[in-house]
Amino acid sequence: MARDEETYPAIIEKVYASGPHGPYAVASSKKLGSITVSLSPIIWKERDWPECGTVVMLSDIRKKRAGWRAYIGRFLKPSDNHTSIRNQHSNEQGETK
Repeated sequence: MARDEETYPAIIEKVYASGPHGPYAVASSKKLGSITVSLSPIIWKERDWPECGTVVMLSDIRKKRAGWRAYIGRFLKPSDNHTSIRNQHSNEQGETK
């Protein structure tokens, strides 16, 4: 089964240390709105949990009855921004008018 490999930047709005299925966070994405991500080590790929206001990258997004859920989460890295800027810049140069 193919996964949606698109990664979405989001800002952590709230962290819940103990939920019904373990610790989780709710993040806000400009493109998708609210996204929930588990903070279990299987899903959250960092040693530390995010804090409110932290920018994270979420992927393997699925629509659930209660909203969007990310099945892979990590912190934003400097290389994430450089890749986006480089791709945007190369697309602009490739355009003809």
